[in-house]
Amino acid sequence: MACSSAAGPSGAADAAEPRTVSPVEGCGEGSWTDPALLARDRAPARCDPGAPAAERLDGTRKLTVATGTLNAEYVAPLRVALDKGEFAKEGLDVTLKVLPTPDALPLLAKGDLDALWAAPEAAVMNGVKGGFDIRWVAGNFSPDPASKSGLWVRTGDGGSTERVEMAGRRLGTMIGKGSVIAYPMQRALGEHGGGLDRIQYQQLGSADVLTALENGGVDSAWLLDPVWRKVDGRQGYTFLGGQPMGEPLGGLLYGPDLLSGDTDAGVALIRAYIRTVNTYFAADYKDDPEFVGYLSKLLEQDAAVLRSTPSLRMDWEIRAGTTDRLQSAYEAQGVAEGSPLPESRTVNRALYEEAVGHQR
Repeated sequence: MACSSAAGPSGAADAAEPRTVSPVEGCGEGSWTDPALLARDRAPARCDPGAPAAERLDGTRKLTVATGTLNAEYVAPLRVALDKGEFAKEGLDVTLKVLPTPDALPLLAKGDLDALWAAPEAAVMNGVKGGFDIRWVAGNFSPDPASKSGLWVRTGDGGSTERVEMAGRRLGTMIGKGSVIAYPMQRALGEHGGGLDRIQYQQLGSADVLTALENGGVDSAWLLDPVWRKVDGRQGYTFLGGQPMGEPLGGLLYGPDLLSGDTDAGVALIRAYIRTVNTYFAADYKDDPEFVGYLSKLLEQDAAVLRSTPSLRMDWEIRAGTTDRLQSAYEAQGVAEGSPLPESRTVNRALYEEAVGHQR
């Protein structure tokens, strides 16, 4: 056995006391990858199906997890865990509550919410700087290499697809400034003569982004699944880049209740999530028509729409330096408050490491 200390190279833990970490059956060498590994082809960590096994808590803990939506594909592991009873196996009575991140943050910091399924957006970073005891504790997904969800630009008939001058262009987005997409946009714009401080932002409704791009209302747009399929392969449109391969940009955020008040419940919630990924989302889950049909009903999405885009690569781990890169992008957008936070103030990997038995 080994102990997970309250601070360490993983940027980890805010537990009041060191916690004992034991090996976990079914979670071998592949159940953890070095956070410093940023290779695009990094295989996500995996345990055997059904692992890590549940470790039921004494009594039942009622937990509320906020999420911006219940119907997006990236929320599927939580929906499946709830529907298949994976949380209940741990002694958790979990309620998923739809709530925008800005509204959820103060509630999470006060303990009125237990967890948030979202991303370390600028509002989160600024909240931590303001005193909120919140950490990013588990990742969600990275894109399949075949995905083209991301930044698209109109090149016009005969326009170059190798080099698109982006400085001064109008960008249509439903998310606006301060979102984690600022980081991949910064990379893509930088390769095409632009920058987050050299473009014009136009926030639009989800139904209006594609229309504005097609009719020339904006020059470029961040297109999500499955909207990018509408322009993929069409002359006059070029994909500049999306979320980095192998690097989740969101997932579970914990407040003080699960970080240090009831860390057992915090580990149990992550353990159930990891078990769900290993059991139902370990590989290309859209290869299974029966599972796609199940997901379509659970998420209230058309099965054909789900099948039109590649499977997400569900990934509970957090890469080293991601919050540094995010904060750099927020600063470039002018939405960061104060000095950048070190990773020790933004990330806690100790809980998912404990869930899979990784001993440091």
